[in-house]
Amino acid sequence: MRLIRTPSMAALTAFEAAARHESFTLAARELSVTESAISRQIHLLEESLNVSLFVRVKQRVILTRPGRLYSEQVRASLRALEQDTRAIAAHGSGRGNLELAVLPTFALEWLIPRLPAFYARYPDIRINMGVRTAPFSFENEHFDVAIHHGKAIWPHATLEFLFGERMVAIAREDLIGGPLTHAEDLLGYTLLYSTTRPESWRQWFELAGVDRMPESINSAGFELQSMVVRAAEAGLGIGLVPEFFVPEAAWEKGVIRAHPLSMPAEDSYHLVYPLETRDKYPLQCFREWIHEQAAAFATELELPMQTT
Repeated sequence: MRLIRTPSMAALTAFEAAARHESFTLAARELSVTESAISRQIHLLEESLNVSLFVRVKQRVILTRPGRLYSEQVRASLRALEQDTRAIAAHGSGRGNLELAVLPTFALEWLIPRLPAFYARYPDIRINMGVRTAPFSFENEHFDVAIHHGKAIWPHATLEFLFGERMVAIAREDLIGGPLTHAEDLLGYTLLYSTTRPESWRQWFELAGVDRMPESINSAGFELQSMVVRAAEAGLGIGLVPEFFVPEAAWEKGVIRAHPLSMPAEDSYHLVYPLETRDKYPLQCFREWIHEQAAAFATELELPMQTT
């Protein structure tokens, strides 16, 4: 029986980079080594495993099926090792990084402007942010915590309520000539919405007392709420967005409330984390701070509170 030794970190790192780029040249550039060094590590790895990980086609390298499977496994292992290393380095020192998955518009318009206050209180902690717009498995990602918008449902994780929100219709004043009195008047314009909330306009019109909407309406969808705001600011139509996502600069540039009705959103913002990470010092600090910020913000804007 042939003994298979665990590959070296140098070989695994070279393979992961080469597999991700499907290029020895780009892998060498990323790792600041020579292309021949990458090629040598891959050769030793293939020889050790007795498996071809790449097919060489002219100037390109293409992953084989075993190579693609192994690259996914290696990438997950390296990510877990990196996360564990960060965690042990931060343990007991009061220092460390917090890996946060966040909604992009929420980060831009709400969280990032408040972070100076967090860093003033906790100068030894740094928050690294990545974008995630849907629930995911913490076991398969490097994140410690997430900000979630939606129902209080997330597999194998703890959710803590932050605050609700109100949706408002916005548009350029020179597009609509001033606030519209009747909800039906909005149907004469292109209705802008976030594709993450496809039913928002229907819900708004129902709340406004419009029992029957036309079968076909002129609408345009955008993935991010910030895109809806910018589209309304550009005069593309009337957008339906959370009011606190509209920056002060947009109001100053001629954006107005297109109709006085504001709609409490069905869903809320939550802090989400795996129960086993609750005692991590960076998470404890961030959790305490963001709950303070959320409570003050909800009180100031009289936002919808959690219902039981």
